[in-house]
Amino acid sequence: MADEAVAEHPAEPAAPKAKDARSPEAPRGGARGDDNAKDTPDAPGSDTADAADAEAAEREKERERAADRFKDRTRDPLAEEQGEEEPTDAAAATRARRSGQKLLASGRDLIGFDRSDVGRLHIGDINIGLDARRSGLSMRDGPVPEEELLRIRRTHIEPEGYVRLRRALEARRLLVLGGAPGTGRASTALALLEEVTRGGEGGQNSERVRRADPEEGVRGLATQVVDGRGGHPRGTGYLLEPALDRPGTLPPDGMDLDQLASALAQQGSYAVVVVSVGSAANPLLAGRYGAICPPAPTRELVAVRLRQRLEEEHGDPGRVGGGDGGGGGASARGGDGDRDGGLDRHADPDADGDRGADRDRDGGRPRHVGLDEGRTRGADQGGDRHTDLGADGDRRADRPRHGGPDDAGALSRLLERAAELREDPEVTEAVGLDDLRPAEAELFASLLAGHLLGSVGREELLSGCRGLAAVQAYEWFAGVDRALAAPPPGDGRAPVRSGTAALFHPVAFRIALAVLGGASHSAVSAAAHLLTWELSVQSDPDSTPARPLFCDDPESDLALSRARPDNGPVDVAGAEVTGRLIFYRGAALPAAVLAELWDRHFPVRAPVVRWLRLLADDPRPQVSMRAAVAAGELSVRDFEHGYAELVRPLAEAPTPRRRVFAATALDQAAGHTSHRRAVRKVVEDWSRHGTPALRWTAAMALGYGRSADSMDDTLDALARIGVRDDGEQLAVASLNVVRLLTLPECATVLRRLADWTGHHGEEYQDLALVSIVRLALTDVDEVLDDEPGTPLGDRGDWPLLLALAATRPELTGKLADLFWTALNTARSRDVAFDALETLLRSASRKDGREWTREGLAALLPALTAEEHDRRRLDWLLRRMMRDQDRPLTEERARALWRLAVPARQRRSEEEESHG
Repeated sequence: MADEAVAEHPAEPAAPKAKDARSPEAPRGGARGDDNAKDTPDAPGSDTADAADAEAAEREKERERAADRFKDRTRDPLAEEQGEEEPTDAAAATRARRSGQKLLASGRDLIGFDRSDVGRLHIGDINIGLDARRSGLSMRDGPVPEEELLRIRRTHIEPEGYVRLRRALEARRLLVLGGAPGTGRASTALALLEEVTRGGEGGQNSERVRRADPEEGVRGLATQVVDGRGGHPRGTGYLLEPALDRPGTLPPDGMDLDQLASALAQQGSYAVVVVSVGSAANPLLAGRYGAICPPAPTRELVAVRLRQRLEEEHGDPGRVGGGDGGGGGASARGGDGDRDGGLDRHADPDADGDRGADRDRDGGRPRHVGLDEGRTRGADQGGDRHTDLGADGDRRADRPRHGGPDDAGALSRLLERAAELREDPEVTEAVGLDDLRPAEAELFASLLAGHLLGSVGREELLSGCRGLAAVQAYEWFAGVDRALAAPPPGDGRAPVRSGTAALFHPVAFRIALAVLGGASHSAVSAAAHLLTWELSVQSDPDSTPARPLFCDDPESDLALSRARPDNGPVDVAGAEVTGRLIFYRGAALPAAVLAELWDRHFPVRAPVVRWLRLLADDPRPQVSMRAAVAAGELSVRDFEHGYAELVRPLAEAPTPRRRVFAATALDQAAGHTSHRRAVRKVVEDWSRHGTPALRWTAAMALGYGRSADSMDDTLDALARIGVRDDGEQLAVASLNVVRLLTLPECATVLRRLADWTGHHGEEYQDLALVSIVRLALTDVDEVLDDEPGTPLGDRGDWPLLLALAATRPELTGKLADLFWTALNTARSRDVAFDALETLLRSASRKDGREWTREGLAALLPALTAEEHDRRRLDWLLRRMMRDQDRPLTEERARALWRLAVPARQRRSEEEESHG
């Protein structure tokens, strides 16, 4: 640094100049000159001197007032509800929005199908119906056909721990088997019963395995076994799936289970009670009869089913329909089986006489629709469909097959192509599920085989893969509250009303996870309870919903919602801590859940809207911003409803947090080409004719860069908002000008800022000056949407001004000129100097590691091109060294000086200063 003495304060700058209008020397004088005048002795014409002093004092006061007004305009417009000095979590909000967009942007425009409203999905010769209506019929008791047991014996793939389950059943005669729907519980139960009864007293009985009536429950089954009602022989195996989810239904207790086990032992029989994990069934699973059913090994299942399909199809030139398959697997049906194989194969879902008994107890939906093994009662590996993706196992030996070397070589090549197709990134993305449940694996194998054999085209394959998540979402929501209208059980006990909360909580958790996926588990769970309350009130407005406090089971929530936990960063008060996060096990599920919810269940919209409004008020960005993104996606499904119920009311709200929510939802809708024009019209109207609140919201939407036709149109709209009403909303307009600087059209923004500094209107000048100062005070991660790994994304904690100077060298001159203008303008000078000091202190971290030095090395030489600029920097560095609270070391001060001043100029000045 130069050693010459410098003034106590930098020179008073000139008025704002347009770009490239930098003067070599700013005019001197101002307050310091006035103070000197006051110290001179009285002279003739003292009245004139007094008048001059008064005029100078008034000018100084006006300058101070202008500086205070300017400083007020540099405040954070999002911090109106917080303490003046408390920072907002802008960076956390940006990260939460980015996470929410990733959650719902899996290349499928919110739904996994190419059409918004899908009634039936037709893929080659495979037909999946989505519009079947649950009839409310429960499964009645009856024998499991021998053909079905044979198919299970030949094709069932044992899950991990199967032997342990079999031994427990043999030892206790009774097994309570728990698991999530669709994971193969019922098929595993049937496989266990088939195996233990085959070598028992009823081994020669063709009806040795029976399904028990769920309406009778455990006590009813015990009475039936003891009394010999129905004439069932000794050694019979019983499969029971009690309806525990019906309001007023009491789960069996330990004494009921003991009574049933004793009755079974007397008759040499066995029983497996299949239940869904959850608060109602957990006491049963924790007892001595309880066990968790491990999920079926679906990767192995896909490989086996695919090989069976290819072997059968390739080896049978006379196949029917071009798409039969081997193995009964998840598709085994009651009766004599499906000889044509394939999903539905255009068969009448009620053609088989036994199929009515194989409907789901929750609604009687035909088995080709569902993914829950409960829909088929005895299908293999989840048994969710009545379909047979392969022919009967005992029939394949009778088919004409080619066993020559050529056939073996062709089959081997098909299997190699199948392995490659399974790992195709486009196919994997279309499936959108981390792991497949048994029935999904069956369909996936059938689609792959059909494509390899030429009966299913590429687009049909991808469409069918996308349908898996949509069908799962349908299964989760269809007829959920039908049980509310069902009569109480007739087991002789007085029913205890469980309330709607217990019924709605699983679906509320799935909706909350679709909206807040990636947030902390506690945040998702709390939001799910809020939604449970709203759904319960909507369903039964005359009753106050009961909210149990100690009945939550996080593990059950995960299992029932196909969710997974993970450790990851959580933003808390501007800092990141490690927390337990929660995600769906598949990128396709969040969008599928929201599409199913919004497109098929209109009565649920009102409570969901109320719930989203509550989330908009949540102070945690991980909640409010994710909810805003989801609100935007729901608005795309029905823009009229979303705009009227969510966007417009929140855009006019008195709190900034709600208006940010509305702006984010609008921008999310603008991300869809189909709605971009409508969003831009809304934002344009608000920026011109809206109330102050609507103009504020429009400014926030414009800051995302998608709510106007071009960057110039965006900046024109922000200027209209910022200069109106004496700059009342200049703060929010300048904030969003800065946000635009992270976009590729950054040069256009800088050009317009330079134009505004030379504008005749003071409001335009202030808009430019406030934006420039805010550019120096805003960190990259507060405004950047890019992931780490990009030039700006890797500098998330840098001031945006220095990050741009380091990564966009072609813009350094323009950035320096604009900041120079702020430093040399009276009303912005003080704030700009404070900002420059902040930039200089960011050169290195407290531990000495380099921080923004690269950006300062690019910016400072351009900012101190003239002698008086270097003198001003010298004065600032000396002031920082004298700072009693945070003194800058001489070593760091000299390092900063060397960054700013070229070596040749440093030598000449030092020689001059030292004489």
